[in-house]
Amino acid sequence: MKQLIFVLALFVIVASCNKENMAPMMAEPEPPIDTTITTVKYMGEFVKGPYGTTSGNVKIVERNGRRYLRLDSFKVSSGPDLKVYVSREIQPINFIKLGNLKGLTGDQEYDLPANANLDDYRYALIHCEQYNHLFGSALLVKN
Repeated sequence: MKQLIFVLALFVIVASCNKENMAPMMAEPEPPIDTTITTVKYMGEFVKGPYGTTSGNVKIVERNGRRYLRLDSFKVSSGPDLKVYVSREIQPINFIKLGNLKGLTGDQEYDLPANANLDDYRYALIHCEQYNHLFGSALLVKN
């Protein structure tokens, strides 16, 4: 009988321990702090060109000492051989080719050359290189 009372008492003591009030053994690790700072240098909004429909926003941003052309909420009609340029004029005469268009919709980013004087390049263009057709342009305004 004494053993039964001892076992019941032990059971009550163990069962009455409240795990919610116990301090955690180890604190949860905090997520790393994002120290990346993105600065918007120029911005603009796409307008349709004579050969396609283009919409969305464009920004030139600087992050970690590098510059990028960023397309936000971007959409363009389908076409062959579409390229992304920054240009001195609204027509691609004096321009820097940033590469093939990565997709017809969505957010995209393109590296900009470190040595380019972006004050000279006032437009972002979506251009069909094969047929020399402008699908859309955005005037880049200094932020």
